[in-house]
Amino acid sequence: FKYLPKAPLEIRPYEEFREKYEAGGSYQSGTPDGSRPGIFYFNAYDLPSRTIPGMTTLYLHEGAPGHHFQISIAQENEKLPAFIRFGGNTAYVEGWALYAETLGYDMRLFDDPYQRFGTLSDEMLRAMRLVVDTGIHSKGWTREQAIDYMLANSDMGKTDATAEVERYIAIPSQALAYKIGALTIQRLKAKAKTALGDKFDVREFHNQILNTGALPLTVLEKKIDDWIASQK
Repeated sequence: FKYLPKAPLEIRPYEEFREKYEAGGSYQSGTPDGSRPGIFYFNAYDLPSRTIPGMTTLYLHEGAPGHHFQISIAQENEKLPAFIRFGGNTAYVEGWALYAETLGYDMRLFDDPYQRFGTLSDEMLRAMRLVVDTGIHSKGWTREQAIDYMLANSDMGKTDATAEVERYIAIPSQALAYKIGALTIQRLKAKAKTALGDKFDVREFHNQILNTGALPLTVLEKKIDDWIASQK
């Protein structure tokens, strides 16, 4: 990365009053002046039912370089209008975080077989929940059908699967937005690598993705196309 956020990042467990109903982890943004850090919350409820191989992937997504980098870098850029500094859209914000998980390979974080297994399991989750989302909102699946499907097609425990299904019930198409965003960023990276060859610098590519806040994907693609042309 060419630029790192100034905001610190803390890791905390969810509070007891809400841990039962939360996902495995989430991110709460800090303040632009650094008076409140960004916080990566992890879920410590019912630990015996939880699996540990996905911890590295979860941190990459929720912490650094996922949500913490993307949100903090946008907030700290005072040249951006407020609606860009503090706004967002799911396809870009979650797409970046999902893309950030893949950087674990280049960072050698998945050399550990447990964590490699975990990131592959998470990739399977991202495919599986598209089926669940469609089943619930288009095919008439019940909550129980969706939970059973996730348990039958993953290594998730029932506590995690239940929390995930209840989330997809409440937020139709969110899971789809994640995947479309990540695939777009991966496609733009491949396009830039092909076009620029030895001139491609992944640090500058990440800077181009992050330094103008959460853009609509069509605008982001136009920006990267213009950047590629300028590098030639």
